[in-house]
Amino acid sequence: MAVPPGDRQFPDRASTVMNISVPSRFLPTRSTRAMRFSKGETRLAWAMVSPWLAGFFIFTAFPMVASLVLSFTEWDILTPPKFVGLENYHRMFFVDKYAMHSLKITVVFSVVSIPLNIVFGLAIAMLLNTNIRGLSTFRTIYYLPAILSGVAVALMWRWIFSSDFGLINAALNIVGIQGPAWLADRTWVIPSFVVMRLWSVGGGMVIYLAGLQSIPTDLYEAAEIDGANWWRRIRHITLPMLSPTIFFQLIVGVIFSMQIFTEAFIMTNGGPANASLFFILYLYRKAFQDFQMGYASALAWLLFVVILLFTLVLFRSAKLWVYYEGEANE
Repeated sequence: MAVPPGDRQFPDRASTVMNISVPSRFLPTRSTRAMRFSKGETRLAWAMVSPWLAGFFIFTAFPMVASLVLSFTEWDILTPPKFVGLENYHRMFFVDKYAMHSLKITVVFSVVSIPLNIVFGLAIAMLLNTNIRGLSTFRTIYYLPAILSGVAVALMWRWIFSSDFGLINAALNIVGIQGPAWLADRTWVIPSFVVMRLWSVGGGMVIYLAGLQSIPTDLYEAAEIDGANWWRRIRHITLPMLSPTIFFQLIVGVIFSMQIFTEAFIMTNGGPANASLFFILYLYRKAFQDFQMGYASALAWLLFVVILLFTLVLFRSAKLWVYYEGEANE
């Protein structure tokens, strides 16, 4: 009996196609031209990044490894290095009193100066984040000191803090106050450096200003409608939204302040009575005045470990106070 045309069973087209065995030579393959272009891109990328890689390995990685090796030796540059094991580190922690003294001065200076720089930089940025006449001029004036030479700034501040003809004491004399010998007094020398460091607060101000301008204005408008005053808007909107920027500035401030050298070398050279003997200045003396390169390398690695520990502590604490927009709270 013949099957009607409408009742005929035809195999599924998709299953028929899937069951067909196609020879490999007919399968789509990546063209040779595309592969050559990809390899050319890779070679071009390595060529573009090779200057940075060469500079990193020659001027950073190799000196770090060499200093680590030299930290276990006694080397005066003129004679071959002599392996002494952990003697340099024992001397640094238990014999040389100036090593821990200079490290303490550096840490105290950093702990005091970093918060002040953050507060002043943020305050200036908030003042400049308004619509006033001559705004660009004020921004330039505040930022300009951040790009001046360190030696020129140190010489200028040595003149400002001079006890005989300095500007600060001259201004104090006008109101009948006898100013101290800022850089010649053990009590006032570190506060002098803290005040001087505020000179470069404009660099952080620019970064804070960029962060402030990225905060949506809708948040402030909604808070104002709800009756939030100026302080509540800062506490609950500005500071949380700006916390990543503050965290960045905090990390950079730790690294920067722990390596203060130029100002101390020009203004006081560690005086009076080693009251401003910062760690890098002491390291410089051991390396280039006493020619104790092995011991200086050990001091350098101590500073590296201290900065690393401070940085790790800050990164661990960031989970408690740094807010990233769009990140889910756990």
